Amino acid sequence: MNKRYHLLNMLWVFILGSSLYAQTHGSIPMDHPVYYLLEQAQTRGLCEPLPAVKPYSRKVVLKAVNEILDHETLDTGGSRFGKNLAPTERLILEKIKQDFEKKPAGLDWQRGAYYFNIPAKGGIRFSGDLGVGLRLAFGGGAYPGSGDLVWGTDSWITGYTNGDIGDHFSYNFTISGGLLRSPRTELGTYAPYYDSDKEIPVYSQPEAFFPYAYQKGWDGFLFSPGSITAGGMKNWPQGLSVGPSLLSEISGDLLGETLRYRFGRFRREWGGMSQGSSLAFNAAAQPFLALEGTFNPVSWFAFSALTGVLEYYNSQSITDSAKTSQNAFSIEQLELNYKNYLHFDVGSVAVWPKRFELGYPFPINNNFLYQNNIGDFDNMGLFFNVKAQYPGIGGLWFSFFADEIEVSSVSRLFELDRHMFALQAGAKIAVPLLPFGALTVSYTKIEPYCYTHTRKAVPWYGDNLMETSYTNNGQSLGYYLPPNSDELRLRLEATPALHTRAHFQYQMIRHGADHGDHAVDGSSFLSELDPDGRSENADLRKFFLRDGAYQWQHILKIGAAHTFANLPVPFQVFGEAGVVIAYFTDIDGDANAGSPSSYSVVDTSEYPRSTGIILTLGFTWFL
Repeated sequence: MNKRYHLLNMLWVFILGSSLYAQTHGSIPMDHPVYYLLEQAQTRGLCEPLPAVKPYSRKVVLKAVNEILDHETLDTGGSRFGKNLAPTERLILEKIKQDFEKKPAGLDWQRGAYYFNIPAKGGIRFSGDLGVGLRLAFGGGAYPGSGDLVWGTDSWITGYTNGDIGDHFSYNFTISGGLLRSPRTELGTYAPYYDSDKEIPVYSQPEAFFPYAYQKGWDGFLFSPGSITAGGMKNWPQGLSVGPSLLSEISGDLLGETLRYRFGRFRREWGGMSQGSSLAFNAAAQPFLALEGTFNPVSWFAFSALTGVLEYYNSQSITDSAKTSQNAFSIEQLELNYKNYLHFDVGSVAVWPKRFELGYPFPINNNFLYQNNIGDFDNMGLFFNVKAQYPGIGGLWFSFFADEIEVSSVSRLFELDRHMFALQAGAKIAVPLLPFGALTVSYTKIEPYCYTHTRKAVPWYGDNLMETSYTNNGQSLGYYLPPNSDELRLRLEATPALHTRAHFQYQMIRHGADHGDHAVDGSSFLSELDPDGRSENADLRKFFLRDGAYQWQHILKIGAAHTFANLPVPFQVFGEAGVVIAYFTDIDGDANAGSPSSYSVVDTSEYPRSTGIILTLGFTWFL
């Protein structure tokens, strides 16, 4: 019996190994629940402010968790706010600490992982782990009005190796293969201003998953299972598809941990006042290869800079799609904190056609101002975030991203198309009766043409019109909503038990139609404002909800995740269930007429109503 038990676990070592971060400096994936826990701890004043640059390394997380555990008083008769942890909260943090600490070399039967720690040349320690993980996720949508039943899957098998070389250098290499299906409906076509004869298909949100929740996990291209050839490349898993993903990283720290560096390809988020809220560099953005550094000598000050190479969207072919999308991306961010009471950060961004350019990668050089020295060829932006909170109670924040603003007409900020920006106001409130409970309320507004940019010919690429929109691999680098949208979002989260997380969420999302006779200008990432619309005398105007057709979506969902930790092969079950009510409003007159009109709910073949019942269910082993 014992021999069979050990053989079973050895099999899981090589089939479903653990990826729980043997590397000291390696990045923790953005979807890990530890980010939510640390956000709550900062809201309650249990640890020093952490930089608003994510992902965090395992070393940073362990330091914060130890600070929380050492800081609180265990006075369970005192206030749940501030310094005291509930017993369940302490158990959760102790479990996080246990998971992230280094493991002894050899096989770990409970985790199904193999760890090694061996001496290398010069007395340098070489340690790490390796293995394979599995994640199975399935989604389904039932639409009673049409009688449609839609199913999808987002399932991945992953192989990895990661670890440390010495005390200041970590590595990670992760390769995955996905089995995917995410059907969409073609709604119509979109004709860009630069080529009115061109018809670009416009699609619905994935119908087997909740709107704006499905993230592309594949790199560049997909294949049908029976057509894995160069000619069989496609860009979306409309039917059952397979695709690859490669994430890698080298990272470490210098100067007594005051300078952290990373070079790799993985998801990031900068300047998010709540998880997934950033307007400038969001966790929903597609990964790309970049070099970054953060200088954080004291808790109240941090400066970060990043430069990387963006990836093209495979809309036509591997050559035709890429030849007009040869971009790099740079961002810099300065942060100031006053204990846990006040946070402020400000930064600049640039999407720039690749060339031998030293100014944008140079970390202590403002990207926005630098463009004036080299010519107007690039897409620039500015952003800032301010957050004030009372530890233990909650906080308020305001975020602003300026894609393009003309100072001379700033009094018409919400009226003229030439003002392209996004803003967000939010509040996070601690819920004392729930372990790590929090209620988050936010309102986000993305103005028309924000995150877009007019194509132009640049000297080093000949006559090709280069695309420099604020996107990567077809997805926004900033907030996940398209231009000309707004969102009201309420989310209640908690960890009611040691191995259980739960959430409830409501969203109201409104978005200008980018298809049909009443499509609203500036409502697509492919929208590009005619350069004439930027002249001093331009009077192209926007009237949210009153200048064309708009889709309204009411999204209500509840979800949970539970880990069965005491089995011979631990695994996690997660799921969400809810309803999506969608409809359009439209105006009586012509769209984009330059004056506001009254609107009403419509139900037509171009702009129909729909109600969807969505269910997702998944299983994860060692990921």
